[in-house]
Amino acid sequence: MPRSRANLKVIRPTPRATPRDAAVRAGTRAAAPPDDPPASSTERIVESITTAIVERRLMPGTKLAEQKIADIFQVSRTIVRQALNQLSRDHLVTLEPARGAFVATPSVDEARQVYEVRAMLEAAAVRQLCARITDAQIAELRVHLRQERDAIGRTDVPGRTRLLADFHVVLARMLGNEVLAQLLADLLSRSSLISLMYQSSHSAEASQDEHVAIVDALERRDARAAVRLMEQHLHSVERNLHLDPRTPDLESVLRPSAE
Repeated sequence: MPRSRANLKVIRPTPRATPRDAAVRAGTRAAAPPDDPPASSTERIVESITTAIVERRLMPGTKLAEQKIADIFQVSRTIVRQALNQLSRDHLVTLEPARGAFVATPSVDEARQVYEVRAMLEAAAVRQLCARITDAQIAELRVHLRQERDAIGRTDVPGRTRLLADFHVVLARMLGNEVLAQLLADLLSRSSLISLMYQSSHSAEASQDEHVAIVDALERRDARAAVRLMEQHLHSVERNLHLDPRTPDLESVLRPSAE
């Protein structure tokens, strides 16, 4: 598994994200303004860590040192602790007594349950969306698909990962249901950890092609096809996770080989 990069400075582009800060995205220090209220500072830390997970820059099991994060954001450790507690409630961080905070390491059962819930929610979402989607929304989705394709073409791994995940939240938002959009955003963050933990072999190109097929079905207002394609897409992503690692037989591994 690749080593994580200690970059916690990008704002998460999901329903809870604040407007993008050009200076932050250019790589400047993520310091809070002197009059930044505690709630705002807490949220900025939550968004930045979540985005680093979604963009696959923070690996499962990575230790999140309170003092280091406090130095990056120029806030107190109390503010950092509040952010880590929120991330723990979102199942993105594990808090261990006397050891500190770590990026969560999802279990196989959790991985399967996350994709099961996603399939239920997203199939229902595209079914509803087919009945009400507008031509303007189709055009918006086509723009998003072009952005995905461009990011894949220039090998922008964080960008393409973020855009491929955001596609699902964009669909939910088009229903005007922010609760659903937030639920999906949280599930997608957990999905990103799962794909890192279990080394998904589902390629970005395959996901992008599947997204195109879903939008084609939405444009035709073909609810049955849109639901089927979404279910196939999520099943394909889950199938390409290594959720059934082989457990070696101890006798065969440890028995001395025959002379």
